[in-house]
Amino acid sequence: MDEAAFRALRSPAGERVLAEVAARGTDEHTLLATLTALRAEYDPALVSAALTQVRLRDRARAKFGADADRMFFTPDGVEQATRAVVAAHRAGRYAAARAERVLDLCCGIGGDLVALARSGLAVHGVDRDPLAAEVARANADGLGLGSRVTVACAEAESVPLDGWPAAFVDPARRGGGRRIFDPRACSPPFSFLVTLAAEVPLAGAKVAPGIPHELVPAGAEAEWVSVAGEVKEAALWFGPLATALRRATLLPGGATLVDSGLGVPPVGPPARWLYEPDGAVIRAGLVGEVVAALPGGRLLDPTIAYVAADAPAPTPFARGYEVSDVLPFSLKRLRDILRTRGVGRVTVKKRGSAVDPDLFRRELRLSGPHSATVVLTRVGGRPTALLVTPASLHGQHPERDR
Repeated sequence: MDEAAFRALRSPAGERVLAEVAARGTDEHTLLATLTALRAEYDPALVSAALTQVRLRDRARAKFGADADRMFFTPDGVEQATRAVVAAHRAGRYAAARAERVLDLCCGIGGDLVALARSGLAVHGVDRDPLAAEVARANADGLGLGSRVTVACAEAESVPLDGWPAAFVDPARRGGGRRIFDPRACSPPFSFLVTLAAEVPLAGAKVAPGIPHELVPAGAEAEWVSVAGEVKEAALWFGPLATALRRATLLPGGATLVDSGLGVPPVGPPARWLYEPDGAVIRAGLVGEVVAALPGGRLLDPTIAYVAADAPAPTPFARGYEVSDVLPFSLKRLRDILRTRGVGRVTVKKRGSAVDPDLFRRELRLSGPHSATVVLTRVGGRPTALLVTPASLHGQHPERDR
């Protein structure tokens, strides 16, 4: 889709076609009838653009909820846009710091821009892609935020930073149709983040969750964010926005854990309770903080993020399990135990194990009415299997599927 096609979608005819495509449906059973009926009345190019847009909105609901039906998207925009719950969390940090105006660099289709405006801030979005800039402006208007938003098409590095009290940048991490993993190869490059932090008092930047800790600039806060148990994003915060060295934030609840300077966690044998830290906690290197908060907490292995505890202690930062059996890894022995207990369905969790979970389940060849959870890991360097029950079944915090 180019700018001309996008403008056609925003015309009265485009709005009618969008509404009709959405009402008729775009699944494999209705697609042909939808296309046939609408192409007889409207420009086929407009119908095709509307079909693509409706499908993009369907995809975008996972990130934007009901707002997606009032927004416009590009394929890259859906892929790269910040989830609404994460954008709202980040906007809240700017609002709490009393930033009245924010410069949103590389704003894309406007995920962060919308959240910043909803927090009551005046936002100026910038994107080098003319279509993305136009879509971002349309999204702000469509969500009733146009009075707080301006958008321009420009390279991020060309925008004057003087006078801006706050800024956020989301460097492009895709090039040539491929994801870019090296922060230094993003656009703008990683070095621009340091420039931004030096010139703007309240500065933040979106980075890939896999960013190595050693790349985090001195004095910056690195925050990893998970949504419903899955690590989704990371950000760097500078100046007054940096209130910790490393942080893990769990959404939608908002629980946050920061580096408290603990030393190396203790290591010891399994106990009655097993805890699996949230992915954001692991990425942030804060497993030691979880260990310290659990009764008798210790790692099963110094290189693996499984924590043993002597007593249950509900925590938002880890999933808990009650351990019934601990045994050296043996497919035959596990099969015998599970068959004896009438287990037919097995959830396999693993860390530090080379076993393929799907192949492992097939090789167990189980049948029966009951289910079980098997944890495959190492204990003191030795391959080990633990049979566990999610703590939610014992009144603890609920398990989240991954």
